[in-house]
Amino acid sequence: MHRRAFLLATASLPLTTLPALAANDLIIKVVKSPTCGCCGAWEDHLRSEGFTVESHAIPDEQLWDIKARLGLTDATSSCHTGLIDGYLVEGHVPAADIRRLLAERPEARGITVPGMPMGSPGMEMGGDVEPYNTLLIHTDGSTEVFESHS
Repeated sequence: MHRRAFLLATASLPLTTLPALAANDLIIKVVKSPTCGCCGAWEDHLRSEGFTVESHAIPDEQLWDIKARLGLTDATSSCHTGLIDGYLVEGHVPAADIRRLLAERPEARGITVPGMPMGSPGMEMGGDVEPYNTLLIHTDGSTEVFESHS
């Protein structure tokens, strides 16, 4: 799916009611479960890095429906989903990776940190950190490592 088709396909989602964003706007729209605390911690990370976060707590069934409509799978999903300037941002992605995505503008659906790796933004557990990768999700749904973190 090309970026234009992706944008058209997601236009009907309740999440996408704002006008299109310029590439330098740092507004991310996030949908999350109303019971997930780590999602709020990730949003705080983004705010501390200069992003404006529009947060929407929605029922889990609706959240998973949105993920499916965006083409996320069990292997690429996490607990919250964001949209920024036509890209999806799934899970505990560091703000620096989002900035890189917006600067490089690859032909892709977006980026993801699958699961909930300990030590990723919003999943801090003292000094405990497990290595994890941010994956680029190509338009065909395949993935490749976008950035490695340890």
